[in-house]
Amino acid sequence: MPDTISINADRLLGTIFETAQFGGLPNGGVARLTLSRHDKEVRDWLRAQCEALGLDVAVDAVGNMFATRPGREAGTLPIAMGSHLDTQPTGGRYDGILGVLGALEVLRTLDEAGITTHAPLTLVNWTNEEGSRFSPAMLGSGVYAGVYSPDYACSRTDVNGETFGAALDGIGYRGDVPAGSVPLGALFELHIEQGPILEAENAVIGVVQGVQGLNWYEVELTGRAAHTGSTPMSMRRNALLAAARIIESVDAVARDHAPHAVGSVGFIEAHPNSNNVIPGFVRLMVDLRHPDDAVLSQMASAVERAIADAAHSADVTAEFRKVAETAAVSFDDECIEAVRDAAATSGYASRDIISGAGHDSVHLSRLVPTTMIFVPSEGGLSHNAAEFTAPHECAAGVQVLLDAVLAYDRRTAANRAGNAG
Repeated sequence: MPDTISINADRLLGTIFETAQFGGLPNGGVARLTLSRHDKEVRDWLRAQCEALGLDVAVDAVGNMFATRPGREAGTLPIAMGSHLDTQPTGGRYDGILGVLGALEVLRTLDEAGITTHAPLTLVNWTNEEGSRFSPAMLGSGVYAGVYSPDYACSRTDVNGETFGAALDGIGYRGDVPAGSVPLGALFELHIEQGPILEAENAVIGVVQGVQGLNWYEVELTGRAAHTGSTPMSMRRNALLAAARIIESVDAVARDHAPHAVGSVGFIEAHPNSNNVIPGFVRLMVDLRHPDDAVLSQMASAVERAIADAAHSADVTAEFRKVAETAAVSFDDECIEAVRDAAATSGYASRDIISGAGHDSVHLSRLVPTTMIFVPSEGGLSHNAAEFTAPHECAAGVQVLLDAVLAYDRRTAANRAGNAG
């Protein structure tokens, strides 16, 4: 095997532009919702590209796709690369799909170089990572990892009442392979950062250490709707006032646990939502995140106290429940080291980073050695038609993916040989 081989950056860029047409929007963004017609189109395209390389493409019962290139060592578990093809309704052309196209480019490059790895290599497309059509997010990888059952996944509904299972059948991607039965030995996921850190520090590669933990709360505040002009201030039970104090408290709690904590309220409903009526009911969602579960627990306790205090001060009642809780994830040391070494070998500026967003790698890390590779997002934008990662940054990420996978393959092959000896 040669010391270095290079991916084809122009070919990679071509695939990025080509696949952006599946669900492409006039403003340059992409709306490719899970199991939609556009999702089928890009899946069909991916299957054709993989089959052109002579790869077998397996599809499991929830639509996860696996294209495997054989290795030299029979019976060795594959090293997987990939991410997801679905987007947000106002998505861009890099989120998720860059990891799939990067894996495809790695396989094409190895074919051209005539290189066969020790372990098989598997390109993966996980179904419904975004969760924008069917909730929860990361559904396909969650079924693979045993977090959710296939029946649970297939029962999820979209806003029009269509089930995940019906949509899966509708595009012909309910596979005959049992969910979770395709064996994998490790996973490397290339992804855009979706944040501003790499760009701000002029780093091209993010060596992802893990994913921060998450707590979501649904909060309902009940006061009393009344006329704004005739109700004295001292007699008001303003649910929106309590909500405002909670929003400020969530921000303060996150700042009190700097620099890694984040917290926000991104969803709020006020009723009756009339200009001259004091809001009698408010529902909001609190999002708290931190890479240390113990700190996240402290933040959650502080926010729960703040909710109670805000309700008391505004003379309203508060009910809240935790609707999502994800523990912080630490990725595999050997996989991380392979990425760090690959970036250094290629001369790319890199920095260690924690993922602020959830990814399919969260679920896979429960089962196999896993890590992620980040490349910059211009302006920190993602889930936005304007999201952009420069061509040379995309190419750098795929080059590091190739080099890291090859290094990991050599290292694990040497470990197997040593153990056998």
